Formats: sequence, structure tokens, C-alpha cells
Amino acid sequence: MRQISYSQAINEALAEELQRDENVILYGQDVGAWGGIFNVTTGLMDRFGNDRVFDFPISENVLVGAGVGAAIMGMRPVAELQYADFLLTAADEIFLKAGMWRFMHGGAFKVPLVVRLPSGSTSAGPEHSTCPEAYVMHSPGLLCAVPSTPADAKGLLKEAIRNDNPVMYFEHRLLYQKKGEVPDGDVVVPFGKAAIRREGDAITIVAWQLMLQRALKAAEMLAADGISVEIIDPRTLTPFDWDTVIESVKKTGACLVVEEGYRSLGVGAEIGATLFEKALPWLDKPFRRIATPDVPIAASRQLSDRVIASSDVIYATVREMLR
Repeated sequence: MRQISYSQAINEALAEELQRDENVILYGQDVGAWGGIFNVTTGLMDRFGNDRVFDFPISENVLVGAGVGAAIMGMRPVAELQYADFLLTAADEIFLKAGMWRFMHGGAFKVPLVVRLPSGSTSAGPEHSTCPEAYVMHSPGLLCAVPSTPADAKGLLKEAIRNDNPVMYFEHRLLYQKKGEVPDGDVVVPFGKAAIRREGDAITIVAWQLMLQRALKAAEMLAADGISVEIIDPRTLTPFDWDTVIESVKKTGACLVVEEGYRSLGVGAEIGATLFEKALPWLDKPFRRIATPDVPIAASRQLSDRVIASSDVIYATVREMLR
């Protein structure tokens, strides 16, 4: 199986879907002429023309609103916001239009819209460094994909483009250069099916994207101490694969959620609450979560590293939980 980068996998998925379906269009700020500020869409305008891959003015609410209208009229638009933080700039069109209009109008139409959202702390300052997945998980009508590997980056994006519901597709900027095995052919990854990235019996760790990579590194450190942890990558947060997480907790008796989003009312809080409702008899140890403190992300790498969980922090937390 060939090895390609996370960004190449996204590029391949976009190219294959543009080739497969003439109703697919791709647009955003600089996605055409420059290939995006992260070079993820390089070459797609040259290949498919500027009527299907094109740049858009800096007006996020209009950008997403145009996608909602195009989706309702039968297109399958893929809109890119330069930073995931900007989904709040386009909040009306994302949460109240894309998410609600299918229900508001009695199912008269579908809204097959994908919004690509580059996320993650890259020392770009408070307005460009967050992981706001919890906003989407909280909002009815929206699906939320959080690919952690190149294979999932491609497979989940292809599934998102073919889905008849609006999908918020978070792609982590610090994973763009990460390489991994990606299968050949038209392979899609279904929504709502988590992946067990490492099997173990001492504790269940739920993590995704950059935090998954750091959790896997912590698991190696813990293995040297004779501690076997199970690591679950949810792959999508909406729908969420509760069955896989609960079955894992039944085996391990403990759960730690590691996320890069803010702690208060975060994804980890929802996972913990659901485990208390559905898996409390199997929790032998208090549920724990690691998340970013409720402070703005600094533009300084030294300061942002102080608040984003490291593998050492994950390692120390597991040791404390199992003490």
C-alpha cells in the first residue's frame, strides 16, 4: 500500500470527486490560484478549470451561504474557510441555514454541503488556532468529521462529499505533512464508526487528530511501564460511535478523553456525561479529561505549548488515574 501525506490524501479525494461527479465544485479563499494557503488544493484549478475550482472574496458568511444555496439547487459544493475559527464568522449560514433548513422546510430539499475547516494550534494567535468541533457537535443537523490519518482524510472526505447532509470537515494543520498508508481505489470511510488504534486493558483513551498522535506516543511510554492502554479514534464526532467506546470501557473500567478544544462544555464533557448515563457500572475509576484551558491561544509557540496537552501530560495523567 502506498504512503502519501495527509494533505495529498485530501487533494486526491477532491480530485477524484470532481472527476466522478460534475456537480461537485470547490471554492474558498485562495484555493484556486494559490492552491490554498496550506497548498492542499494545488493543481486542481488547472485540472478542472476555474468554473469548478475558484477563489472567493473574504466574506465567510457569504461564502458558506452560497454553498447552502448551491447545495439546495442540486450541486455538491465544497467550501473552504481558511481557518476553522472562522466557522463562527459564518455561524448564521452554518448553524441556522445549512443545519436547519432541511427541517425548517419539511424535507423539501437536501443540503449536501461540505465545509473544510483547517484547525489546530500553530501559534497563529487567538483567532486562528482553535479546534471548535464542540460547536458542531452541539448543533443539530450538522455532521462532524475529524480525520486523524491520511487514509481517513481521504475516505472521510469522499464520504462527506457524497453525503446528503451538511458536513463540517476538520483537517488538522499540524497533520498536513504526516504520511501514512492510503489504499488505492474508490475507498470511502463510513461516518459513525470509530477505529481502535491500539488495544489494551488498563484504560480507554479517546483522542483524535493531533491528540491521537500524542496519545499513541504516551501509550508507548506506558507500555514500557507494563501498562496497556486502549486508544479509540472516533473519526467522526457526529455521528459518534458510542458502542465502541462503551464496550471498551466495559473491558478497561476507566476512560480518559484527550482533546485540543476548550475544556468547558467540550467534547470530553459530553463523552463523560454519556458514560455516566450508560456505562457507570463498569467505571472502576473516576472519568478524566484533558483539554485546552479556557484561555486564548497565544501567538508564541512557547506559550501555546503550555496549554496544549503533550504526550508527557497524557502519560502522567494515566499514571495518576491508575495509581
